[in-house]
Amino acid sequence: MDYLESYYNSISEDERLLSQHGKVEFLTTMKYIHDCLGSCKRASILEVGAGTGRYSISLAKEGHIVTALELIEHNLDVLKSKLTGSENIEALQGDALDLSQFSDESFDMTLVLGPMYHLYSKEEKIQALSEAVRVTKRGGFLLVAYCMNEAVIIRYVFGKDNLWNTIDMINDDWHCKSTPKEVFELIRTEEIAELDSFVGAERIKLIASDGVTNYMRDKVDEMDELTFGKFMDFHFATCERQDIIGVSDHTIDILRKN
Repeated sequence: MDYLESYYNSISEDERLLSQHGKVEFLTTMKYIHDCLGSCKRASILEVGAGTGRYSISLAKEGHIVTALELIEHNLDVLKSKLTGSENIEALQGDALDLSQFSDESFDMTLVLGPMYHLYSKEEKIQALSEAVRVTKRGGFLLVAYCMNEAVIIRYVFGKDNLWNTIDMINDDWHCKSTPKEVFELIRTEEIAELDSFVGAERIKLIASDGVTNYMRDKVDEMDELTFGKFMDFHFATCERQDIIGVSDHTIDILRKN
């Protein structure tokens, strides 16, 4: 918890998502949220790990009934500071591992767009995923985000010449060892599929929410509006391709509750 508090007190998540490269992840996530909601204009949505509210507030402004749950007090304060009072949103402090304040099948959609980044055991991940499934209505959707292992190996370990600084943190099969001190837990696609097998939900899609974007972050930030639009066209055309997903920095597992 101390590591998380320190990390999120020192960064601006909003600035990342508002940068042009950060918009790729945001626009992709919102696209698939809207795809799942279909014609529903007033869904009940729980966001577990709402951060500073980028998604929760956007969805509330669209007319949805949003409950934003966030563990880190600093993030929750930032989220609340953005509210005008006109949004149909309730902002609460809480933990992804314990959603007992919510009844079974309370929400049309549950978003878990951050907590899996910071859960370090298989048991914790299953618990968080099981809780999210429990509070989602039958037939409802869950969108669960993960940080991917191979992107870190490629971009950070080799791309930024950190091999010999990090070699003791890498297993023989090139899987990074994550602990709370490193802040982020890294995962592979087969591990996500294994987690899904423990809960009562079926996968609809696994998507690369930023794909190759962070491999060319500076270039994406320099794109003019027309070029960026074409880049998004390319991204949306490829983000469901399984041969790309493993090297994306972030993925979203889209599930439907049985």
